[in-house]
Amino acid sequence: MSFKEKTAVLNENDIQRIITRIAHEIIEKNKGAKNLALVGIRTRGVYLAKRLAEEISRAEKEPVQVGMLDISLYRDDVATHPKIVVQKTEIPFDVTGKNIVLVDDVLFTGRSVRAAMDALTDFGRPQSIQLAVLIDRGHRELPIRADYVGKNLPTSQKEDVKVSLVEVDEVDSVTIGEIE
Repeated sequence: MSFKEKTAVLNENDIQRIITRIAHEIIEKNKGAKNLALVGIRTRGVYLAKRLAEEISRAEKEPVQVGMLDISLYRDDVATHPKIVVQKTEIPFDVTGKNIVLVDDVLFTGRSVRAAMDALTDFGRPQSIQLAVLIDRGHRELPIRADYVGKNLPTSQKEDVKVSLVEVDEVDSVTIGEIE
């Protein structure tokens, strides 16, 4: 399966503006940064979580804890993927009683978020779990909705959304393409 780029949707400046806006929405909803932690879903969600935490810390003048979560073994399709590569999960704080913001790049069917919530609750019982995504492309299969959305991007089932981040891909961009 390959990806044929069709339309550029967001560039570096757009993504930075979204990060700034979502950070301030998180601050507002949580009445500051106290008792707040961000957990990025591997891979690109981790880098988005770090960027959000930096922005929140800058605005609130206090550090925000960040963790990274690998959901590979919590996916409901794990049996159909015999060569799963499990990556490191690092949550260097107790999640119990905290307001946790899960961060991911694209919200699609909702299955990754469900897996992330299952994985997260293995670490404790958060006060709340919120969801921040850069792109919400629709097509939900589970009743999951993001609390913070960078951009709603309706797509067809034949399209795919590619998020590129400088930390992984050397450029910040979002494109829609066709799956070939």
